[in-house]
Amino acid sequence: MAKIWGKISGEMSRLRGGIVNLFNGLGWSLTGGKIGGTYKLDTTRVDYEFARKLYDNTADDYKLGAGFAKKIVNATVGFMGLPEIKAADETAQERLQEFAKQNRSRMQRTHLNAIREADCFVWLTRENNNNPLYPEERKRIVYNIIPPEQVKGINRDPLTGEPIEYILESTNEWTDESGVKRRAIIKQRISAESRKVEIEGDKPPDLEAGEITNPWGFIPIVHFRNEADETMAFGKSDLESVEPFFKVYHDVFLHAIQGSKMHSTPRLKLKLKDVAAFLRNNFGVDDPVKFAKEGGTINLNGHEMLIFQPDEDAGFIEAKSATGDATALLEFVFYCIVSSSETPEFVFGVHTPSSLASTQEQMPVFIQKIERKRQAFSDSWKLMFRMVLAMISQAENVSFSSHETELIWETIDPRDSKDVAAEIKTIVEALDKALAGRFISLEAAVDFLKAWIDTMQDYQSDDEEIPGEKARIVQTALFLSRLEDGEGFNNENKELEE
Repeated sequence: MAKIWGKISGEMSRLRGGIVNLFNGLGWSLTGGKIGGTYKLDTTRVDYEFARKLYDNTADDYKLGAGFAKKIVNATVGFMGLPEIKAADETAQERLQEFAKQNRSRMQRTHLNAIREADCFVWLTRENNNNPLYPEERKRIVYNIIPPEQVKGINRDPLTGEPIEYILESTNEWTDESGVKRRAIIKQRISAESRKVEIEGDKPPDLEAGEITNPWGFIPIVHFRNEADETMAFGKSDLESVEPFFKVYHDVFLHAIQGSKMHSTPRLKLKLKDVAAFLRNNFGVDDPVKFAKEGGTINLNGHEMLIFQPDEDAGFIEAKSATGDATALLEFVFYCIVSSSETPEFVFGVHTPSSLASTQEQMPVFIQKIERKRQAFSDSWKLMFRMVLAMISQAENVSFSSHETELIWETIDPRDSKDVAAEIKTIVEALDKALAGRFISLEAAVDFLKAWIDTMQDYQSDDEEIPGEKARIVQTALFLSRLEDGEGFNNENKELEE
């Protein structure tokens, strides 16, 4: 028995050792931690130029299908909107609101570029503004949007994956005073410690190569990644999932149009027994053989009447509509575009019955998409606002109690005002009935109704300057009672006078 148990123990030890070696070979430990692994990301990127062509509908092979691209991107950006900033420090909130007001259009373009091209890089710099058109601005933080093609690479921390260096490369072309065209390739390496500039080719005016110390202590570049993923170094464009359907729609529509051009013009059909008699009676041709050899043609213009022999006839040959045959397939591809882009069909401008159905059935899916997009970009916006406060604090020697910010997004409500009013009416009637039956307290009713009416306050306010809803209800009741007493007093005086 001892020998058998010894063999079993030995086999289990060897099995356990094999499992441990297997996990160690994969870079994992049995305790759940990754050991000996390297941080590797997929660095494939979207073809940014092609994404812009789809958006602008300038790609020749997609022209009949890519017209949907701008609708998809613009609808998403429009419903997303821009967040309102709420900072923990009041002074910080004022400075951030001022920054957002100055760069609102650029912030909107950041959403558009990221959703269309997958990536948008924003570089914050603090510069002197000597433009006489803006005398109120001297030192200001400039919101620079870097074309994504200029970001040639991002070096990341091997353990955390955080960017530790951005590698930029751009081409600058200009004409000098003598009219000669100049060209330079400018390479930059930006880290938390320094900014290195290299120039290849002609030296641009007012630009020096070399290394400049980074005064901030962090990289002032924010990467907005659309549909970010932990395994991807860059984002994904919203047009990637629908690009194959654009191509199919273009090809089907193009073939249908070509078939329509070929068959839409009717061809004349003549059923003749005596061709010579027909040509002689209608076109004055005496010798049809000679007429044919000389390449003669007949023209029906001006011939309102044709003469035929018995049992002869004329008609037109009309082909079946090629566009009609393709309608079902085009409609199918259209709904594939709607589904894959998570965009309601009424955005593309279809007729009213479909729009009503689309609003009720597809709008909830679209709202979920918008909420997901907002949450995905929230971290990047918060990081940018922290950078703005850090730059202001260092440059102006201003201290903020906290750099923490909160983003407030506008609520998306697909209902119209009539639906909202009907819902509020139903809620108020239900609360009134509950109060009359003593099933609910006034405080609970007010707190519940506050979520539906923005102008209502909390039942009891913690701020002495802002009265709570309880105090406002009492004030309203007193005011109405005074009006009623005044009206009764006026009525009594009128009766005495009469």
